[in-house]
Formats: sequence, C-alpha cells, structure tokens
Amino acid sequence: MRTIRRGGSRELEIRKSRFICTLARAADEAEAVEFLARHRRAHRDATHNCTAYVVGEHGEIAKSSDDGEPAGTAGIPMLEVLTRRGLTGTAAVVTRHFGGVKLGAGGLVRAYAKAVADTVDAVGVVELRPVVTVTVGVGHAQAGRFLGDLHARGAQPADVRYGQDVEADVAVPLTELAEFEAWAARVTAGRAVLRRGAPGHIEVPVTP
Repeated sequence: MRTIRRGGSRELEIRKSRFICTLARAADEAEAVEFLARHRRAHRDATHNCTAYVVGEHGEIAKSSDDGEPAGTAGIPMLEVLTRRGLTGTAAVVTRHFGGVKLGAGGLVRAYAKAVADTVDAVGVVELRPVVTVTVGVGHAQAGRFLGDLHARGAQPADVRYGQDVEADVAVPLTELAEFEAWAARVTAGRAVLRRGAPGHIEVPVTP
C-alpha cells in the first residue's frame, strides 16, 4: 500500500496555459471530496479545476472529473497516474488557467498527466507497511542489555518508560510478529512481559 509522502503543489506551463497540480492525503472518500471542494472554492476564477482521487486500503474507490474539459482528457489521465504509481489515500486537483492556445485532446491528456506525475515526483511516495506495537516490559537489571539487543536488531523503540519496571514500545512488522515475540522471550530468558497493541502502519520512503 502506497501513498504520497506529503501534500504539495507544482506548476507547469504549456503553450501559455498554466497547469497547477495540488496533491493531498485523504484518509477516506469524504476527506478527499472535502479537500477538492475546498480547493475549487478557493480557485473558482480558474478555467478548470479537474480532479482525481484514490482511497481505500486497496485503492478500491477511484473517481475523477474533467470539469468541463473534453471528456476523457483530464480526470482520467490524472487518475491513471495515481493508479499506475500504486497510490491510495491520495487526492489530486489540476487547476488550469487557459492561455489562449488550444492544445487538442492529445495535448490535454499529456498536460494533465504530466502535471500530476511531476507533482508526485516532487512530494515523494511512501509505502505503508502494517505493524503491531508490542510493549515489552523487563526489570531494571535487564533493561540496559535488552535495549542494547533491540538496537543491535535494528529496532528503535517508539517510547521507553521507567517505572516499577522498564517498558519499551516497539513497532513490529506484522509478518515478523511471532518471530519478534519469540526473540524477546529468548533474550530475556522468559522474563519479559509482552503486550500487543493496536495494529497500525509505518511509512517507508520509496526510491523513484
């Protein structure tokens, strides 16, 4: 599952027309629709505000709008860029200010697709990998060695709390959960107390 690293905008000028693409993260369809509506209101003076979004854990909801451009020349090319990159949780709007020179259907398709592609490249992409936060509790006498073993394993605790015992919260990839729990029990000679938290995701940058 992939999404954009952050929201952002980028401008492209083609034959005197300005194409300004703005991307935003959207947790669900309602958030995508609200972002696009807000953007249209803020840029109502533009010639067109063409849109596309993909949301859902598997990108199962995907919609687009040509906003007055010839059918199939704006929203669909924008949407194809998002789906080809494997993105979800992403909304895109391309604001066009017409420069007086018609681009033709093929020119419009290329312009809208390039505006989105260039902006995706500019803001970056991350892969969302499923994790479970495991809280590992150990005694103070074991804490230093256990935290050192965690570091050697390449795991960085999200939080470490010192109380009656020492507790470390570790984000563990879902596919490694059973192996991690067995490892923690082994390196602490069975003294660790393990609690699983709610599932979530970590973001790993994707190299272009």
